[in-house]
Amino acid sequence: MMGVGLASVAIAVLLGVPALVFLILHTFFAKQDPTSLPRGNMGWPFLGETIGYLKPHRSNTMGTFLQTHCSWYGKVFKSHLFGCPTIVSCDHDLNTFVLQNEEKLFQSSYPKPVHGILGKLSMMLVSGDLHRKLRSVAVSFIATSRSMPEFLHSVEKLTISVMKSWEDRQEVAFFREAKEFTLYVMLKYLLSIEPEDLIASSILEDFLTFMKGFISLPLNVPGSSYAKAVKARTRISSTLKEVIKERQNGNGGLAKKDFLDGILVKENLSNEEKVSVLLDLLLAGYETTSALLGIVVYFLGQAPHVLEHLKAEHQEIRKNKKDGEPLNWEDYKQMEFTSNVISESLRCGNVVKFVHRKALQDVTFKGYLIPSGWKVLPVLTAANLDPSLHEDPSDFNPWRWTDQAMSKKVNPFGGGLRLCPGAELAKVETACFLHHLVLNYRWKIKGDDFPISCPFLEFKRGLVLELEPLEKKIGSKA
Repeated sequence: MMGVGLASVAIAVLLGVPALVFLILHTFFAKQDPTSLPRGNMGWPFLGETIGYLKPHRSNTMGTFLQTHCSWYGKVFKSHLFGCPTIVSCDHDLNTFVLQNEEKLFQSSYPKPVHGILGKLSMMLVSGDLHRKLRSVAVSFIATSRSMPEFLHSVEKLTISVMKSWEDRQEVAFFREAKEFTLYVMLKYLLSIEPEDLIASSILEDFLTFMKGFISLPLNVPGSSYAKAVKARTRISSTLKEVIKERQNGNGGLAKKDFLDGILVKENLSNEEKVSVLLDLLLAGYETTSALLGIVVYFLGQAPHVLEHLKAEHQEIRKNKKDGEPLNWEDYKQMEFTSNVISESLRCGNVVKFVHRKALQDVTFKGYLIPSGWKVLPVLTAANLDPSLHEDPSDFNPWRWTDQAMSKKVNPFGGGLRLCPGAELAKVETACFLHHLVLNYRWKIKGDDFPISCPFLEFKRGLVLELEPLEKKIGSKA
């Protein structure tokens, strides 16, 4: 009995030590926090509340963690996340303020494991003059070097190829197909690599491995998803270096007039910087656009009345075109409802849940103090689903976008200095794909599937679609 009693005391002491440490640290934080700090909970020592914050949930909801914390503490609250004292913002005004004051009051501040997987020169991570230099390379090419109509033509060619590949299939794993499609579009656009080239499938497999590790626990041990992702990024970088070397040596034949040709003549860029810019654009064009395609198809599958209205718009575009005649830029400009569907999908589906920033100095906003050096997490999801900004925010309603003020209520492509340079490319790509999809197929989502934020967007079952071809030739009039 005495042994049992001693064991009980020992267990109680062991259990009490973490609690005592937590109490001391919590008291310390409480004493140090100015009275104007937002309310909140710093969570457990060291771990804070990170595990709860990153818990997967339906992407068209805020998730239990944010819902609970907002109900307890309000739209702006303090926490301890990713190893840092943190201000979490679910307030649209504060989110916009943070995004618009990049490099003035706030700075990009992603966790160290993200640096290990993206590379030290990634545009997501660098700041100041280096960020401006790398971003200007991407922006200038997208804006001037290749016209959008030419990009549209390239996208349509690959879209029709995908549609034809589905003719004898009753179902497709759409999210995987979307990832292939968007990566092949970017490989063609940036590097003139065709989908049938062996290098294309090799890069795709490495990107699939890369993204699995990106959203995994950052354990850099052999066999872990994170370690595999780091190796996949190294392989992708090596592949890009070889492509650059071949082009520089003239082994690529005549000038391609693609993005790579454009950056090869820029003497202010090192080879490492060229590789990093290419990898960033491939990743952005592959991951975010495939997620956008996935959520658009998902929401259309849940809203037959929206799908019928969308289809009517594309049938109208086809009325004045010959069989097989490609889309032109004027056709794209006529896709007003399609644009609304894309915008509403971004609002409801929440491709990007939040971004990482750090306060460069003490900042006061709406009476809240954000201390210098603290992490700030603008949660874009929260503003997208805020009932004070959007009537019936959980409803998928593209017609709400006829209100011009809607664009000021959401930040799907970020903002400020880090506004996504490829936003228009993603919209063109999605609109073109939808044009051919709705005119050639009707579909049903197989099983109980839905988009998940973990925190990057995934689908529970891969978004498998049961397909039924419409009675028409692909590429012809409806």
